[in-house]
Order: sequence, then structure tokens, then C-alpha cells
Amino acid sequence: MTIGIDIRILGSARRSGIVEYAEQLISRMIAAAPEHRFKLFYASARRTVPRSSWMKAPNVDLYAFPIPNNLLFALNRIIDWPKIDHLIGGVDVFFSPHLFIVSLSEQCRRVTTFHDLSYLRFPEFFTARKRLWHTLEMNPARQMRLSQRIIAVSDSTKSDLVRYYNIDPANVVVIHSGMGLVPPSPERLAEFKANHQLPDRFILSLNTLEPRKNISGVIRAFSHLRETPGFEDLRLIIGGDRGWLHEEIFQEIERSPAQRYIRYAGYIPDAERGYYYSAASAFVYPSFFEGFGFPVLEAMACGTPVVTAHNSSLPEVAGDAALLVDPYNVSDIAAGLKMILTDSSLCERLTKKGFARVKEFSWNRTVEQTLAILTR
Repeated sequence: MTIGIDIRILGSARRSGIVEYAEQLISRMIAAAPEHRFKLFYASARRTVPRSSWMKAPNVDLYAFPIPNNLLFALNRIIDWPKIDHLIGGVDVFFSPHLFIVSLSEQCRRVTTFHDLSYLRFPEFFTARKRLWHTLEMNPARQMRLSQRIIAVSDSTKSDLVRYYNIDPANVVVIHSGMGLVPPSPERLAEFKANHQLPDRFILSLNTLEPRKNISGVIRAFSHLRETPGFEDLRLIIGGDRGWLHEEIFQEIERSPAQRYIRYAGYIPDAERGYYYSAASAFVYPSFFEGFGFPVLEAMACGTPVVTAHNSSLPEVAGDAALLVDPYNVSDIAAGLKMILTDSSLCERLTKKGFARVKEFSWNRTVEQTLAILTR
């Protein structure tokens, strides 16, 4: 079978959970199914396709076009042309790991992954331009209607798809993403901590700096903790790329009475994430909304106790291996962190449960289930 895949998301300037999903899934599918031909579609007038070793596999054909995606999106939306499956020489099925609008011929089967509907659930977390892009330019309703199968990365996302777009639940299959982060050895961790001057006791917040991630709530909860006896040595490290309205987060830091104990580490590369997770005393992720929540599993894989929100997909991913809090209640976030930082038996239980929880999210299972949808 010949499978076409839209890999344009891999040209994104910012690392995200969707990029992680696409890269991990596509590379592993190619390796797991040498009997199938994979035709990868990429287009950009500014960014060349990121060359990875798996793109050179013998069962892969890469088609890269120097076409501006804004032009391609407009043509696909307005006149339903060009047919992407024709551009890459014909395929049996075309897989979109993100909601980029795609024109395909009628005989080409279409499978699309939807990660979340945050643009509908919480439009206030998006600029007017981004809301327009999600709702009109990408025309997700049309893509859902034309897709023979829709993949949702969580039950939470499936529920939203059915509720907001009146999709037949039978046409939506939930396939959880996997988790492949490997923690560093104790020796390498000690060396990394020394080289990066990491404090002995710190809370880690790792995500894109944008309003939806509730980093301001984390800063206020940390400031509250610092006022409590016994937390004089506690520090907060915030890591992640700067997203939209990130200025508000830095203003929150400047206003905090605990400002001098907060460090912004900037963007943390994939190769270093495991070190930060492993060195942290606690990981906090009280996001207002998520479609999946990779960081929760990454922290668990490194043996770090997690405090996360009790909304959207996060309880589904965390199970009983994390403390769930109200993201709108700073006192609740602070109380959850205090429990982890003062109760060693609780930490041990969460760490043990976290290791077990991570094993339930396997990329091999994700690949197997996705290939079954694509090749049936």
C-alpha cells in the first residue's frame, strides 16, 4: 500500500506536542512497515524540509515543494486545488497528523488527527489572527466531513469533536500518543546539575510560555509557598519557548516577591529535558486546557512527582499517578506542591505509580493502531 503523509508541521519554528507526535509517529511507522510505501509531502517557500535519517529509508519518497503554505492553504480552501495526492504521484490513503487543510482527489482515502479544540473551548487564549486561522482558514469542519476516519489523541478530544462538530462517534477513534523519554543516569545527572548550576530543591515548569499554560498561576503559587516556613531554599525554574503574550509572564515574575528565586531557563532542547525533569523536586503543569499532555508523562518517566490540572485530557493521561488541582485556584496549586515537597511517602507512591503509568503509553502501540486505521 502507498501511504501519503503531510509532514509540513515538522517545518514549524517552534517545538510543540504536535511536532513531537508527528515526528515520533511517522518515523516509527516507516520503520515498522517496510512493506508499505510512504510518500511524504512538504511545502514551504522559506524553510527547507528538516532532513532526518528516517526520511532516507528505502520505503520513503520525499516530495518537497517551494510553495508558500499561505498560498496553498488559500487555493485548497477556495478552489479545492491542487490535489496533493496528484502532486506526489498518487497514494491509496493520505494521513494528516495535524489539521492543515488538504485538497485530495475523491478516490483517495483521508485520515486526519485532531489534537484538541482549544480554539473553540478557550478562544480567549488565542489572538484574533490565530482564531481565524483555526476556524476559517483551515476549515476543520470540512476536513472532518471529508475524512473517512478521524483520530483523536484522547477521549477528551473525541468528546469535544462530537459535541462541537456533531461528528458521528463511530467515525472517531482514540489513539493515545506514546512516551519515549529516557531519564539520564545518576552520574550524568550529577554532572549536568553541576554544569548548569541547578539548585538542590526546585519546582519545574516546562511548557510554551503562553496564557493557556497558566504559568502566571504557577508563579503566584510559588510565591505563596516561599512565604511558608520551611521553603526558604525552594526555587522555581521555568523552561520553554516564548509564545504569544509571553510578556505577561515576565511581568508576573517582576511583580512577584519571590522574583530573585525564579529562573527562566529559556527553551530547553529535547536532549536536556530529561535532566531538568530528573533534577526537579516536583513538576507542576496546571494548564487550563490540553489535548493530551506530554510533559506529565515525561516527568513521570523521570521519577518526578507531578501536580497537574483536573481538566480536559490531563486526568485521562495522569490517572492516579499525579495530584490533580484546580488551575484557577492558586491556593490549591500551592497546597498540591506543598504536599509533594513535605510528604516523602506520598512522593514515593506517586513516583512508583508514575513509572507504571508511563508504561501504558507506548509508541509501538500508537504505531500499530494508527497503521491499522491507515491500511484497512
